[in-house]
Amino acid sequence: MSEQKRHGLDKTIDLSAEEPTHHLHPSPGNVGYSPGVAAVGRSAPVGEPTLTFDESTEVGGPGIITRGPIKQPTVPLRQRLRQLRRGGRWSLIGAAVLVACWGLFAISASSGDQAGAALALIVILVVGAFLFGLSRLLGLVVLERTFGRVRRSAWVSHAVAGLFWAAAGVTYLTRISWLVEAWNWLRGVG
Repeated sequence: MSEQKRHGLDKTIDLSAEEPTHHLHPSPGNVGYSPGVAAVGRSAPVGEPTLTFDESTEVGGPGIITRGPIKQPTVPLRQRLRQLRRGGRWSLIGAAVLVACWGLFAISASSGDQAGAALALIVILVVGAFLFGLSRLLGLVVLERTFGRVRRSAWVSHAVAGLFWAAAGVTYLTRISWLVEAWNWLRGVG
C-alpha cells in the first residue's frame, strides 16, 4: 500500500478491481430504474483510460493522474500508405531533375569513371531518402506528439527530399564545363 493511502490522502477510487454492479446500470427489472432519468454513476470499463485528480502535497503539487494508457487511434496500414503518397510529386520532380542533370554530367565527363559517378548518384538518392525519413520523424515528434495534430499527408517531407535532390542535380550542372561557358556567354560575362 502506498504512503498516501495509509494516511488517507488518496482521494481516487480504483475502478479496475471493482466488479460491475447492476445497481449502477438500472434496467426495468431493477429497483433503481426510473423511466426518463439518466443512469448517473456509471463506472468506466476496465482498460479504458480514466482521469482522476491527485491532491497530494508532494513535489509538483496537485495534478491529473491517468489510469491506463491514453492511446491515439490506430491508423490502418492502407491509409498510412495513402498519406505517404500525398505530396510524392515533389520527390519525383526532384529525383527527375537529379537523374537528368547526372545523365548530362555522366555523358560529358571526360575521365570516363562511370562507376564512381553511379556510386555518387546512389549516395545522393540514399541521403535524400534519409532526409525524407528524418522529416517524417521530426513531424511525428513535433506535430503529433507535442501539439497533438494529425498529419494528413507527407508533402513537407517529400518537398524536403525533392529540393535536396534538385539542388544536387544543379550542382552536377555546374561541373559541366561547356554548360558553364554557355551560361557565362548568355549572361555576357565571358
